[in-house]
Amino acid sequence: MLTALNMPTNSFPKKSLGAEQVEPAVTPSPSTANTGFARKPKLASSKSKKREIPEGLWTKCPNPKCGTMVFDKELEENLKICPQCQYHFPVSARQRVASLVEASTFEEMDSEMTSVDILHFTGASSYISKLEKYHQTTGLKDAVITGMAKMGEHRIALGVMDFSFLGGSMGSVVGEKLTRLIESATAKALPVILISTSGGARMYEGMFSLMQMAKTCGALAYHAQSRLPYISVLTDPTMAGVMASFATVGDILIAEPGAMIGFAGPRVIKDTTQAELPPNFQTAEFLLDHGLIDSIVPRKEMKARLIEYLDYLCCGQKQVAEA
Repeated sequence: MLTALNMPTNSFPKKSLGAEQVEPAVTPSPSTANTGFARKPKLASSKSKKREIPEGLWTKCPNPKCGTMVFDKELEENLKICPQCQYHFPVSARQRVASLVEASTFEEMDSEMTSVDILHFTGASSYISKLEKYHQTTGLKDAVITGMAKMGEHRIALGVMDFSFLGGSMGSVVGEKLTRLIESATAKALPVILISTSGGARMYEGMFSLMQMAKTCGALAYHAQSRLPYISVLTDPTMAGVMASFATVGDILIAEPGAMIGFAGPRVIKDTTQAELPPNFQTAEFLLDHGLIDSIVPRKEMKARLIEYLDYLCCGQKQVAEA
């Protein structure tokens, strides 16, 4: 007698179910089995695999030599500086003001001043629509905020540009706000600190934007005649009409590490001169070596260094006044 273990599978009798014959049970293939369990999704192939990171949590350092993923909260606490390579991320004007002045001492001036479409600029979108778009995204009326504040023990006039508003371009409103700030500082015998970041004059306003170069420099000339200090801080980038006007006529010129500073861009200069440009051309480090700027100051040290410079300049000012 054969046992069930050594009997061939085809020797089992077939059971009848009505008129139909039922074949011996076999294990169904995975593709046709209906077990009632959810299938595990297939992994994407290695060629299409992409690391997905939720927005607002991590930021990749744009420095090609670094590329570190930085936790956003850590980046904010570090004043938008990469903890690995010390790359200085762009910051908004209000963030910069908060990092420099004493708490609750900033009194903003001309906050509601806005540009008008003098030339009735036409293009893919109107000038007014662009201004409204950037107002909604940045919360600013234009590319600079100005006001009086306290830095250390010093009362100062402070102007800070914001590159995120139309590339920090200088139109008639930017020039007017800076001029009013400088004139007010002259009347109150206060030092002026201007922090620049700009792509240059605002093309939507034509020659009206170019006039701001002379207007701001004229106000600074009267400020200098009163023997009042003016410190200019150049951040990345400071170019064209801003660099060629108020940004580079300070008593002391400071720049952040790695800041691009120049009149025309390197590509334009190279195409025009048909010559190879020196290494690190138009960087803060290059300009320090060639005598255009006085110092390179990391963002985390900026407030302490500015207070140190103000102590020195204002002390000299008092000595001259007493004499």
